[in-house]
Order: sequence, then structure tokens, then C-alpha cells
Amino acid sequence: MRVVIQRVTEGSVTINNAVHNSIGQGFVVLVGFEESDTEEDLQWIAKKIVDMRIFSDSEGKMNLSI
Repeated sequence: MRVVIQRVTEGSVTINNAVHNSIGQGFVVLVGFEESDTEEDLQWIAKKIVDMRIFSDSEGKMNLSI
């Protein structure tokens, strides 16, 4: 399993040349799964994503999670 998290000003998903969905400012999370990934793997990566400290606190330090 691989995960890439990217902060974006806007993003969209296009399927067959049609925009399926879009967002403004936020995060795009690209996830690649393998057949051998388990439920425990999924729970571990979900917790890791949620707990990532990617927002600035009152002192400007990236110290706050989602």
C-alpha cells in the first residue's frame, strides 16, 4: 500500500473526459492498494493519515493534525 497526500488549492476527478467531482482548497489523498493488504493495514494507514501534523498552531509550527 502506498499513500501520497498533497495540499491543493483545487482538485478534481475526471472519468471518461467528464469531471466526476471537485474540491476547492484542501487535500488530495492518493491511495494504492494491493491484494495482500489486510484490514489491519488499512486501519494503520488511516490512523497515520488522521494523526499527521500538517496544520500550523498559534506559533506557526506545523503541530496540529486533521
